[in-house]
This record gives sequence, structure tokens and C-alpha cells, in this order.
Amino acid sequence: MATTVLHKADTRGHADHGWLNAYHSFSFASWYNPERVQFGALRVLNDDTIAAGMGFGTHPHDNMEIITIPLEGDLAHKDSMGNESTIKTGDVQVMSAGTGIQHSEFNPNADLRTKLFQIWLFPKTRNVAPRYQQITLDTTEQKNNFAQILSPNPDDAGVWIHQDAWFYLADFSAEFSKKYELKKEGNGLYVFVISGTITVDDQVLETRDGLGITDFKTLDITAITDAKFLLMEIPMGY
Repeated sequence: MATTVLHKADTRGHADHGWLNAYHSFSFASWYNPERVQFGALRVLNDDTIAAGMGFGTHPHDNMEIITIPLEGDLAHKDSMGNESTIKTGDVQVMSAGTGIQHSEFNPNADLRTKLFQIWLFPKTRNVAPRYQQITLDTTEQKNNFAQILSPNPDDAGVWIHQDAWFYLADFSAEFSKKYELKKEGNGLYVFVISGTITVDDQVLETRDGLGITDFKTLDITAITDAKFLLMEIPMGY
């Protein structure tokens, strides 16, 4: 019998700094909820809106796998490994912070906001050499499909990280249904709805709701309306 934990959109932490409007699915910065620290290896799921021309100054990370998924607008990236790039809607970026990295991120546009998800996973191996990767997705693959965007394997579709995790983006038409099959025994799945309404087995999820599921092998995911969502299969122990 599957075990679930439901995180409704309006139960998330929220911080409005003016230049940054952030919602936290898990404890982050000044928002702390002892029941919402992590889901397995998934430590951070931030839903950020960055004002035009604003961003995060140079700051450090270590021993974390950091995934950025732009939803609207662009994000300029610069890091201590010498990488300088701009990620756009439809791209995915990953940094393995490992032994330590410093980076900055800002919205390069003077008149457009940037919306993105930033996701942190604990790695399965500590103190790896830092690395950076970004790719542009074929978003047509997401239509009525689970399109893989991340895995542990450099030769697979999407970016790769130092963790036994698989991420998928999906864009379902209303009433479309598809079965999700667990990739690795003992993993859990965190479903996050970007827009629209879906059901995961019998649980209804609306825009920006999250659902963590463990102790399952397959799940039926059905779109009630046109819907976009993110699936994150991650280890529950790490």
C-alpha cells in the first residue's frame, strides 16, 4: 500500500523580498517547518520569481546536486569554474557542487521577470569534483508523455547527477492517463504540478501542489484538465 504526504500549494513557505518572490516546498532560509525538511534525498524545491535585472550575488555551495528549471524568461549564470551562460525556458541546468563552488545567478532582462524552479538533492557521493551541465529540451517530447530530463547516467536522456534519481516533465491533455513505473526499488516519487489539475491514483493535485509517494511500484496519473507537472523519483535513504 502506497504511503503519501500531501503538500498543498498554500502550505508552502513564502518570502517576498521585492526583487525575489519565493515559495518553499521544504524548509529554507528563514522558513522552518520540522515536518517539511526533506523528502528522502530531495532537500529543496523553491518556486522563484526574480524581478527584471535582479538576482543572486556570488555565493557558495558544496556537496549538493543543484538543478534549475526555468519556466519563464532567462537566467544568467557565472561560476568559479569559469562557466558563463544563460539558461532559457525549455532548458535544464545542473551543478554538482561537490568539494565547493561559487556562483551567481541573475535575470539579464530589463523588462521581463524570470520564473524558475531550483531543486537541491543530497548526492550519493560526497566531495566529488564540481561540474556544470546545461541542455535544451525538446518540449514536444513532453506531450502526453513522461519526458526524462535527468538521471544518474551520463549516456541517458537529459542531464545527469551524482544520485540515483530520475526527473521527468509532462504536458498532458485533459483526460489523458499514463502509468508511472518506479525505476529503482526503494525510491520514492515527488510529484509537483506546474499548472492544471491531475490525479495520482485517487489523490487530486492542483497547480503548485506537491505529493510525495513511497512504497509503490506503479501509479496511475490522469489529467483532469490540461496539465503540466514535474516527476522526481529519488532515493528515500542516501
